[in-house]
Amino acid sequence: MLKFTKRKRLYSLLLCTAIVVFGTSYYHISKKPIKVGILHSLTGNMSVSEASLVDAVLLAIEEINQQGGLLGRLIEPIISDGESNPGIFAANAEALITKNKVDVIFGCWTSSCRKAVVPVFEKYNHLLYYPLQYEGMESSKNVIYLGAVPNQQIIPALEWSFSKFGKKVYLIGSDYVYPRAANEVIKDQVDKWKGEISGEAYAPLGSADFDKIVDDITRTQPDVIFNTLNGDSNVHFFRALRGRGITPDNVPTFSFSISEVELQTYENVDMQGDYLVWNYLQNLDNEQNIAFVKRFKEKFGDDRVIGNSMHVAYLGVHLWAKAVTRAGSSAPEKVVLAASDISILGPGGMTYVEPKTHHTWKSIHIAKITAAKELESVWFSKIPIAPKPYPKTRTPEQWHTLLEDLKNKWDGQWQAN
Repeated sequence: MLKFTKRKRLYSLLLCTAIVVFGTSYYHISKKPIKVGILHSLTGNMSVSEASLVDAVLLAIEEINQQGGLLGRLIEPIISDGESNPGIFAANAEALITKNKVDVIFGCWTSSCRKAVVPVFEKYNHLLYYPLQYEGMESSKNVIYLGAVPNQQIIPALEWSFSKFGKKVYLIGSDYVYPRAANEVIKDQVDKWKGEISGEAYAPLGSADFDKIVDDITRTQPDVIFNTLNGDSNVHFFRALRGRGITPDNVPTFSFSISEVELQTYENVDMQGDYLVWNYLQNLDNEQNIAFVKRFKEKFGDDRVIGNSMHVAYLGVHLWAKAVTRAGSSAPEKVVLAASDISILGPGGMTYVEPKTHHTWKSIHIAKITAAKELESVWFSKIPIAPKPYPKTRTPEQWHTLLEDLKNKWDGQWQAN
């Protein structure tokens, strides 16, 4: 079995058109396969986060193929590398749709990449299943938003941290649309709850220098840090914190973009006692999750760790399959109409796709990091939380203006140059 790092190198060689076929051989089914696209970063600074999602999607496809496929047809995945670049994501999404003739795409991680590809899906009336938590302030009929919006992840963590540690919050994030917009949601809520933002700082995606930011944290003395850094920048940030004596004992950090998978790869940095906030944990003790973890480890190796976004990506394939069955067709323009008002009981519990917004209802865990780099749930929402893509603290028009101002600031892009 390929180790994680070796598998990433293999993926980088596949580039845009690696085809993998699972399950029943084609000669057993005469109909053409259903082509689906998998679009994630297999190279670049986001590959540490995204590469593992490909495995989760492939596992779900294998499961469906082993049951005979969909509508009497096998599923044929075509893997495409977004290279951690929004422009490449957009170009590859269009190539998957127009050249490879896929019927759906599972993919994207950063909001800057999702923002870059959404116009492509709307242009071709196609369908994207997006597996990541994000800032909200968006609702496209051509996207199924599988991840959490702030009221399903960040705001519950803010309320809990206020009750445990205090109301003085420091905000740090990567300099692109998700952290910038999500932090506006946080600031509105902190103001409403009579708290204080002690400081706010951003670093370019892939940044490794956090000395000045940690100096500012030391100076402003917050009660908690809310962290929306992405990718391997987190390693450098936490090392800088520990170098200045900032630990969870004096200032705990709540992170919203670090997966359980990434956590295991972080070397020479102690995060015990800090918090991750997710809708799924690998150690959940329910029948569906035990079976899911067993299947995944049997296929990809017992040493593999399953993170929230992997679980969501896996679930997205099965939700799409239910929509295809309902539509009686894999054609994207038909599946788009059948993709909502669908629920599924998965490893993380019940997930429901809301018709009005194409977002999902989901539960949430606030989890403490242990010495073994595992997650211990310290608070759980128990029942699914309804999504609110547009927080009520501002009008939808005001949120859209915020996003446009950010885009203009970045010369028409969705991240700092």
